[in-house]
Amino acid sequence: MAPKGGVLAGLMNRSPVLRILVVGRLLGPIGLLLGALTVNLVLALLFAGGYLQQGLPALFLLTTGIAFVAALAATWRLRSQLLKPLAELERAVADVCEGEPWSNLPLESVGVLGPVTRDLDSLSGELIDLYEDMDNRVARQTRRLAQQTASLKILYDVATNITQLDDIEELLMRLLRVVKEMLNGKAATVQLSTPGGQMRLVGSIGPDGRLLSEKEQLPVPLCQCGKTLSSGDILCEHDAAACSRRNGRRMYGPDELETVTVPLEFHGDVLGLFRIYLRPPGPKGREDMMDLFATIGRHLGIAIAKQRSDEEAHRLSIMEERTALANELHDSLAQTLASLRFQVRMMDETLEKEHSGERARRELERIRNGLDEAHTELRELLTSFRAPLDERGLQPALEKLAQRFRQETGISIFFQSSCRQVSLGASEEMQMLRIVQECLANIRKHARAHTVRILLTCSKEGEYLLLVEDDGVGFVNAKPDGKPGEHIGLSIMEERARRLGGSLRIESEPGEGTRVELTYRPGEGEGDD
Repeated sequence: MAPKGGVLAGLMNRSPVLRILVVGRLLGPIGLLLGALTVNLVLALLFAGGYLQQGLPALFLLTTGIAFVAALAATWRLRSQLLKPLAELERAVADVCEGEPWSNLPLESVGVLGPVTRDLDSLSGELIDLYEDMDNRVARQTRRLAQQTASLKILYDVATNITQLDDIEELLMRLLRVVKEMLNGKAATVQLSTPGGQMRLVGSIGPDGRLLSEKEQLPVPLCQCGKTLSSGDILCEHDAAACSRRNGRRMYGPDELETVTVPLEFHGDVLGLFRIYLRPPGPKGREDMMDLFATIGRHLGIAIAKQRSDEEAHRLSIMEERTALANELHDSLAQTLASLRFQVRMMDETLEKEHSGERARRELERIRNGLDEAHTELRELLTSFRAPLDERGLQPALEKLAQRFRQETGISIFFQSSCRQVSLGASEEMQMLRIVQECLANIRKHARAHTVRILLTCSKEGEYLLLVEDDGVGFVNAKPDGKPGEHIGLSIMEERARRLGGSLRIESEPGEGTRVELTYRPGEGEGDD
C-alpha cells in the first residue's frame, strides 16, 4: 500500500488546483468552510422537516460562525498566497517589458507561485547569459573590425611610404616605429643581411639603444636572427637571455623581455629583420597580428630587393658607359697615337739613312718620348675604365688594385683595412677608388718609392679614413698653385674629394715621401660619379 505522502504528491502532480490549495495552505480553511456550510444546510433541511426543533438556533449560529471564520481565513490565505504574488509577478514582468533587468522575488512573497517564480528566475538567467554572450560576440566582432581597419591603415601607410621614400633605411626606421607602437614595445631594432652572411644593424629605437647595438655584426646562425633567416617565420620567444648564453656576454637588461622577430623576405630569401622587445605577453597566438606582420615583412622585402636591384642596375649602367667610352678611346685616340708612333719611327729611320743633323734627331727623340708617355697614359686610362669597381665592394677593389700595382711596378705595396663592412653607394666607392688610382699613378711616375701603404679605417660614428703613403722622394709644394699643366693629378684628387663631400690632405717633404689622407662621412657629398 502506497504511503499517504506519495498519494498526495501524485494527486498534486495531476491537479495543479490541488497543488495550489495544498501549497498555499488553503485546503484547511476551505474544507472547514465547506463543512460548516454543509452542516448549516443539513440543519436547515432537518428544521424544515420538523425533525429538529430544540437547540437549532444555537447550533446554527455556531456553524455559521465557524463558516465565517473559515471564510476569513481562506480569504486571507488566498490574498497572501495567490493574489499578492500575482501582483508582484505582474509588476516584475512589466518592468522587464520596459527594459529593466529581472529582479528575483523574495521567497516569502511568492506564495503558491514559487515554482513559477523559480522557472522565471531560471529563464531570466538564461536570457541574461544570452544577452551577455551576444554583447561579447558583438564586442569581439567590433574589436576585430577595428583591428582590420587598423591593419588596412598600416598597410596603406606601408605602401605609401614605399612609393614616396627613396632611402630604404629611412623607410625601415619609420615603419619600425609603427610596428613598435602597435606592440607597445620597449625597444626595437632593424637589421639587414649582408653578402658575407652577417646582420648589419641599421638602427634602433628605445631608451636602451647602446645595449642593443652590441648585436651588430653577429654571425647569422646565432640567436633568433639565425632561426628567422633559416625558417623565414615570425618568432615570439620569452627566453630573451638565450642570446646572452650563446654569445657569452650580457645582451639584455635585467627586465624580463619577450622578443618578436619579423623577417623581411622576398621570394623566400630573408633580406632583413625587425626585432621588437616588449613585456610579456606578446602577440603569439594572435593570427591577425601574425598575418599583418607577415604582410608588412613581404612588402618591405620587396622594397629592399627593389632598392638593391636598382643599385645593381645603376652599377651595370656605369660599367656599360665606361666600357663604351673605353672602346671609343681605343678606336679613335689610341689608333691615332699608334699611327703617330709608327710615323715618327719611320722618320727616324729615314733621317738615319740620310745622315741628317743631330738637332733633328734630338727633336724626334723628344717627340717619341712624349708619344710613348701619352700612349702609356692612354693604356692606363683604358685599363682603368675596363676594370670597374669589384661587385663585392670597395675593399676587394682596393686589394685587386694593389695587387695589379705590385705586378706592374715591382714596388712593395700593402693594403690594410679595419672595416668589417663598407656601407657606401656605388658612386662614393668609385670616387674613393679613383683617388687611390691617381695616387698610385703619381707614385709610379714620380715617387721612385720602395714601399707603399694603403689604409682604410671606419669609426663608430660612420666616418671613413682612406690613407695612401709612400717612402719616395717627395716634393716641395703639395698644393696646386694654379699654373697650367702643373699638379694636374693633385687637382683632380681635390675635385673628386670635393664632389664626394670629403676632406683631402696632402703632406710631402723632399726625401720624406708623400702622404695623401681622405676623410669622408657618408651623406655629405654631391654623390655622383
